[in-house]
Amino acid sequence: MDELPVVVVGAGPVGLAAAAHLAERGLRPLVLEAGAQAGAAVRRWHHVRLFSAWTELVDPAAARLLAPTGWQRPADGYPTGAQWAQEYLEPLADALGDRVRFGARVVGVARRGRDRLVDSGRDTEPLTVHVRHDDGTEERVTARALVDASGTWGGPNPLGGDGLPAVGERGQARVSYRVPDLQDPQVAARYAGGRVAVAGSGHSALTALVALTALPDTEVVWLLRRGVVGNAFGGGDADQLPARGALGLRAEQAVRAGRVQVVTGFRTAAVESAVDGRLALVSSAGHRVEPVDEVLALTGFRPDLAWLSELRLDLDPVLQAPTALAPLIDPNAHSCGSVPPHGATELAHPEPGVFLAGMKSYGRAPTFLALTGYEQVRSIAAELAGDHESASRVELVLPETGVCGGAGVFDAQDDDTTGCCAPTGPQVLSLSAPAPQGP
Repeated sequence: MDELPVVVVGAGPVGLAAAAHLAERGLRPLVLEAGAQAGAAVRRWHHVRLFSAWTELVDPAAARLLAPTGWQRPADGYPTGAQWAQEYLEPLADALGDRVRFGARVVGVARRGRDRLVDSGRDTEPLTVHVRHDDGTEERVTARALVDASGTWGGPNPLGGDGLPAVGERGQARVSYRVPDLQDPQVAARYAGGRVAVAGSGHSALTALVALTALPDTEVVWLLRRGVVGNAFGGGDADQLPARGALGLRAEQAVRAGRVQVVTGFRTAAVESAVDGRLALVSSAGHRVEPVDEVLALTGFRPDLAWLSELRLDLDPVLQAPTALAPLIDPNAHSCGSVPPHGATELAHPEPGVFLAGMKSYGRAPTFLALTGYEQVRSIAAELAGDHESASRVELVLPETGVCGGAGVFDAQDDDTTGCCAPTGPQVLSLSAPAPQGP
């Protein structure tokens, strides 16, 4: 099967890095991308600035592939999603040439001639990758291996507090699942002057909180499922990614200044429409937040595993990440910087030659850095090339103190509350400093 390509799903940062490493190893990468351009998902959040600097966003093998083309590494700084796509991912896809196909959506993968029940031949038969093109035609690509770097952008978590859509959430035009581009006048006009509820405790939610407070006459309500704000603001000045720490500090300042109302212990169960078109959010305990003009459900993402259903995957039942990787990235046990190095060994599955890489490999874990993905695919490429020693030599030091508290802490109360007497309803908090006293 050595003459067959290694199919890489997704022409994002990790998928293109995988192709660069595979090509450098003398293997045949074939990148299949559903979108029309490199970094299609990244371009969807084009207005958001990354926490990582350019020095941490360019894969080494990709840089070596780009060098002969005259590509110039961007000056150090923090690019937006648009800049990352235009100044790095697009040139990288061009350098890979016909090894990248656009408008090619992978809709299924199986062992050739065998469903997941059949044992015989799983070590000797190649994979068959089912592809649907934009023109409606279908194709079957025979592959020696698969690297799924398709990410999780297409699977936002719902607003509902139990992981399923709340009653009335589906099809609700006033509920959005992405950080809005408030630099766009039409988008800004939608949110300005109204009451906006932001659900979520991660970096996307903090980004939205900071941006919304800059709009005129806009009231912002921050809904947290957890019982206390806790470490939601992150590591602050101690964060080794300064931009990430600064975001948390700006969000905390907005809350303390009274520009954001915080409601904790609120798990949305229903979205109700009023006669005037505004919304009411109802918690599972019957508490209400109303009236609301717009809702931003920024509650994370989840992987799409449906098209992998005929492969034998070993996934953790909680995180939906590879079982060997899950305890290393569990957000209830690790900060963003305490994830230990990992590579092909932790990412492998019972299905030979199949790897999940990049954000998708983290399943439902909330935070992922490009550096992690680049090291993952370097190790995978080495493993597929038969260089097992290099594949196992995984060395990666991540920036510390990026706090990634998981959903498991959302019931926590303040230290001075005890079991029997802890409040059970949502708590409306004021973190503002006392007003200065006159002379």
